[in-house]
Amino acid sequence: MSPSRPRSAVDLRGAANLVATLTKYLSLAPLLPAAVAVGYRESPWPFLLAAAIVGGVAIGVEFMTRGDHRLGSREGFLVVSLTWLAAAALGALPYLLSGEAQLDRPIDAYFEAMSGFTTTGASVLTDLDAIPRSLLLWRQLTQWLGGIGIIVLALAVLPRLRVGGRQLLEHEMPGPEIESLSTRIRDTAQRAWFLYVALTAALILTLLVFGWTGVDDRMTAFDAIAHALSTMPTGGFGTEGTSLAEFGAASQWAIALFMLLAGANFALLYRAFVRREPKALARDEEFRLYLGLLALGAVIIGAQIWLEGIATGEEAVRHAVFQTVSTMTTTGFATIDFSVWPTLAAMTLVGLMFVGGSAGSTSGSVKVVRHLLLGRIIRRELDQTLHPEVVALVRLNRTVVDERTLRAVSSFILLYIGIFILGAALLAADAARTGVDLSTLDAIGATATTLGNVGPGFGFAGPFGSFEPFSDVSTIVMTGLMWLGRLEIIPIVVLVSRHYWRNT
Repeated sequence: MSPSRPRSAVDLRGAANLVATLTKYLSLAPLLPAAVAVGYRESPWPFLLAAAIVGGVAIGVEFMTRGDHRLGSREGFLVVSLTWLAAAALGALPYLLSGEAQLDRPIDAYFEAMSGFTTTGASVLTDLDAIPRSLLLWRQLTQWLGGIGIIVLALAVLPRLRVGGRQLLEHEMPGPEIESLSTRIRDTAQRAWFLYVALTAALILTLLVFGWTGVDDRMTAFDAIAHALSTMPTGGFGTEGTSLAEFGAASQWAIALFMLLAGANFALLYRAFVRREPKALARDEEFRLYLGLLALGAVIIGAQIWLEGIATGEEAVRHAVFQTVSTMTTTGFATIDFSVWPTLAAMTLVGLMFVGGSAGSTSGSVKVVRHLLLGRIIRRELDQTLHPEVVALVRLNRTVVDERTLRAVSSFILLYIGIFILGAALLAADAARTGVDLSTLDAIGATATTLGNVGPGFGFAGPFGSFEPFSDVSTIVMTGLMWLGRLEIIPIVVLVSRHYWRNT
């Protein structure tokens, strides 16, 4: 009897079936901008056709792969990774079908869509005024859907995903430690989305009031909705080429506050605001460090731009606070062109790109809690170097952190730095090959901002610029970096391991 061939450890049909199911429901999203297009007397067909094409393909794949499937941890990695690729494909279709000249190339359209669903906010557009309102709203909507996660949304509304749901939630929501809001994973996802929707609605109302009362004459109803859809997912897509520079100070302060909330742990915010336990914020070590780093960054940048005469008084404070919060939470909005700031201020912003917000937030990058734990790991190693007999435990919020989590934190940071270095080298090499004027700081900024899902970089890719000058090769590299950054690297890197595909 001949030995049987080893069977793959991954249920590919089951993973494909679930990705198809998620994509099927996601394909309904273009119907909203289609309705807006009708209201603005624009063509709704790019959205309707995109919904029909993607929905039809998803239904076909779902039908062909139907069966009794069990979703495990291995399939979770694959489902999350493929869902984001499929979401970006859906996002790109309306751009391509609209005939918009700035997005008529598949590479550019896919970059813009990936930037939206990964809440990066980097754009290849050079003239936002030429983009139809419905297409602008679609850009914002892709960020809002990608913010707290397509998978988390699915867990909240699709009962069938309760099987294996915890693996999906762990792979989808950013950060090494996600504290559940309840024992049932579906309740956790629903409550996270409740808070996400409530904060979005609150910001829309706030900005609408500013516009209606004349506090900010520039803020229209469309702008209020568009910027709220981009703020809460810490996305950064705007409706103007100069981001938020043209809007009033009150709107900028309000958006800065909501960016700060979006960059905090949603489980912590739920306890503080919904369960009415405000002391939870003060007790949380990550949240305290989060606020401390924001304050430090704002002081350094504020002092620099004040001393250089770029801005003074309230304006200097506002620009410093806004850009610090926007960068560290990986939102990417701008109230001023920071790409021309002095070196110290610029390097401070680059440093903040590597910090990120809290675990369990909508922000990207490394996350504050990982930096906190890494610092304690280093301190423990130093203590044990001096006193080898000491048994030192690493604690977070008075709870001992297990060694597996500490190894995962160290591994993630090493992978993040390695991929950043590789990405910057690829961009610099490609720029030298194609003759694109890309300085070292520009290459570092472009890599850090796409891998960290921040948005704007420096030079021509600055806050008031565009990523359009990059070559196709560089655009593909940055698209991959956004995908890696949004899924926090590990779920994708695992897929290239041969052990992932084997039973043993």
